[in-house]
Amino acid sequence: MSLCGWLWLLYCLHVPGCVWGLDGGGEGACRLVAKPVSGSVYRAGDVVIGGLFPIHVEAPPPEQEFRSIKGNSTYTIFYQRAYRWLQTMIFAVEEINRDPALLPNLTLGFLASDTCLSEGTTLGAALAMVTGKEASVVGTECGTTPEVPVIIGDARSSASIVIAQTLGPFDLPMVSYFATCACLSDTLRYPSFFRTVPSDAFQARGMAKLLRQMGWVWVGLLSGDGDYGKFGVQLLLQELQGSGVCVAYSEVLPKVPSNRQIRHIVDTIKGSTARVVVAFALMEEVVRQNITDKQWIASEAWVTYSTIAAPKNLPSLAGTIGFALKKADIPGLGPFLTRLHPDGDYQKSDPFLRELWEEMFGCSLGVDLSVTQSSRRQCTGSEVIREGESQYADVSQLRASYNVYKAVYAIAYAIQDMVACRPGDRVFNGGQCPDIRKLQPSQIVHYLRGVNFSTPVGESFHFDMNGDPPASYDIINWHVTPEGTAEFVQVGHFLSSEGSDDQFHMDMDKVVWGGGSGEEVLVSVCSADCPPGTRHAVQKGKPVCCFDCLSCAEGEISNTTGSVECIRCPERFWSNPDRTACIPQLVDFLSYCDTMGVILSVISVSGATLTAGALATFLYHRHTALVKANNSELSFLLLLSLKICFLCALVFIGQPKPWTCMLRHTLFGISFVFCISCLLSRTVVVLVAFRATLPGENLMRYFSPTQQRMGISLCTLIQVLICVLWLALAPPRPAERGDREGRGPRVVLECEVGSVVGFSLVLGYIGLLASLCLLLAFLARKLPDNFNEAKFITFSMLIFCAVWISFIPAYVSSPGKYTVAVEIFAILASSFGLLFCLFAPKCYIILLRPERNTKKHMMSK
Repeated sequence: MSLCGWLWLLYCLHVPGCVWGLDGGGEGACRLVAKPVSGSVYRAGDVVIGGLFPIHVEAPPPEQEFRSIKGNSTYTIFYQRAYRWLQTMIFAVEEINRDPALLPNLTLGFLASDTCLSEGTTLGAALAMVTGKEASVVGTECGTTPEVPVIIGDARSSASIVIAQTLGPFDLPMVSYFATCACLSDTLRYPSFFRTVPSDAFQARGMAKLLRQMGWVWVGLLSGDGDYGKFGVQLLLQELQGSGVCVAYSEVLPKVPSNRQIRHIVDTIKGSTARVVVAFALMEEVVRQNITDKQWIASEAWVTYSTIAAPKNLPSLAGTIGFALKKADIPGLGPFLTRLHPDGDYQKSDPFLRELWEEMFGCSLGVDLSVTQSSRRQCTGSEVIREGESQYADVSQLRASYNVYKAVYAIAYAIQDMVACRPGDRVFNGGQCPDIRKLQPSQIVHYLRGVNFSTPVGESFHFDMNGDPPASYDIINWHVTPEGTAEFVQVGHFLSSEGSDDQFHMDMDKVVWGGGSGEEVLVSVCSADCPPGTRHAVQKGKPVCCFDCLSCAEGEISNTTGSVECIRCPERFWSNPDRTACIPQLVDFLSYCDTMGVILSVISVSGATLTAGALATFLYHRHTALVKANNSELSFLLLLSLKICFLCALVFIGQPKPWTCMLRHTLFGISFVFCISCLLSRTVVVLVAFRATLPGENLMRYFSPTQQRMGISLCTLIQVLICVLWLALAPPRPAERGDREGRGPRVVLECEVGSVVGFSLVLGYIGLLASLCLLLAFLARKLPDNFNEAKFITFSMLIFCAVWISFIPAYVSSPGKYTVAVEIFAILASSFGLLFCLFAPKCYIILLRPERNTKKHMMSK
């Protein structure tokens, strides 16, 4: 089967109503039964370039609501903009043919066909070109036109995909000027596809940068029901991943929308809190619904479309920002477009000219008027096309037209590289150069990949490995002129290409913002940014842009607006009440300036003063019977140790330092052991003196003052040894501890015991001596009434033991500096217990009842 047969078979697989077969003439003859294209423009040349342009646009069929039978009102619309693209192709071909430096010995021709913006018609036109079977009526035999080796087109991505899938296996190249779908960059699926328009992947990248730069994190998406819209939304969503921008909704505009679908889309846009809408497609019906509080972000498909930018739509669309293809001024194109006139020659060579003329001037050419033309006047023939007065003659926004212009030049330079080929330079036919008169499509594909030239406008151009050009976009902003019309103002640019950094720039002073905000940037967020001191908490089941604001925990801060997480304060710092800053922790300890410290200091000094008073009393009255009877030496030692016990409490107050930490515990332990040792010695002496009942017993010789001093020294020495070992191995030291689990708004300075074993031994030894003293005093409690020393010792030791037994749980459970206060309180309470129980009665007799301080009274019972 010939190439013609294979291609028409592929066409019939895509288009219903097509009949393919072989006639009696054998292979190579084919017939097509399908809707033909509207017409073609042809000019002969050494190399004929094909062109596909949607000169006519078919209106959609009427809406069927199944309530009534409606007639078929399908009609076609003449698309002036596409006709300008066709004329731009002709202009570029003629300009190249006039250029003596570019293809001097070759003439380019063209064959341009109308696609009617339909995939089936577009594919039929493309196959007719490459097989040489171009015809304008049904049933025309094959071979009416030369085979076209390369095609410029199509305008739509969906149609380009169909053509590229069909022609790709045969290496038939096509260069599109407006198909932007990123899927077409796949060289495995579309190996012979090229384009002069950037891929949508770059536009999506630029849109994502715009949304992030403006802080628009809550946006809506609107797209058409086609490959362009579907892939555009998909690419944008990929670019927005991880950027903090969330999509509130994504609506698709059907090709043939019903009233219900339009109402749903309008209600979604109106009801959403997203005030920014990224639109890859737009319907006038959506705009006419008085949606005036939205900032529209337009794609290159409609950002410079003057029909949508009509004055009636500006209340909703004013301030629109979008990405447009790079604009260029093509010298000479304006006069070329306005040269047309419907005389005989033009009408014969261009079947579209009559419709253009009637559409532009609202008149009718010719004598026979159709029903639709019956109301029109007859054209006079004196009408003149002027630049800027119609969509066709508007050369102020040459964007897609410039891409057509570049496509023609890219093909021309590829052919020039073929002409410049020398045998052996390229691997074709065993190293032979291509035959320009019999070009093979695969040869054009090869040379297109290597073109690198500058257009007459001055822009450097080349294709990358995917057949795509470097991306270059103008950022357009819709301004409203005093006359109430739309003005497309360039406010920035975006440049991007594979393997290089993106260049994004916007002149904010030039931008007029949409949504009625005027000169202020519109805010589009799902939830307002959390103030400092709080963090984001994502709402369940909603995007990350929708959140609640929770206050930072203690010890954590957030000092910026919109913090996602709170920052933990470093060591020695804590959060302020507002959770906005880390402040130094307050250093807390039991100081002499605290109320509690003052009270404890006063009590300690008072106790020491009372003890000194008792000691002075005993010294002054040391020759009296009562003082002698109470073993004046032990009394003096006991009062001295009690005074040290009172004063050691002062060491616990104040900022802990290494020496104070070691001193406070050792002084406390030694002074109390010394005190209790004196009490124990006195108790033993009293007990021995009054319990020795055997005749001839003289136990007191073993408890002489010397032995008593030795006993006291021995008991005290044991405690000294414990303290020395404690200080040598693991001494108490200053330490910091927070209020809660080691951290808090204040850091408490305290003395760590260092070794718990050492601290326990010190307290345990004191407890052992106290328990022994209490036991012996209890045994001696029933001595004669006038000599009730053992009874007083019993009372004092009961108070002492009670205080220190209750001290243990209070010490463990007290927080911060109150731990030290509990320890000081235990020292002072036990010291006062010993002082009052042992010496208050004696001082009372010595000072207030001197008549009882006699030997006679002491021995009376």
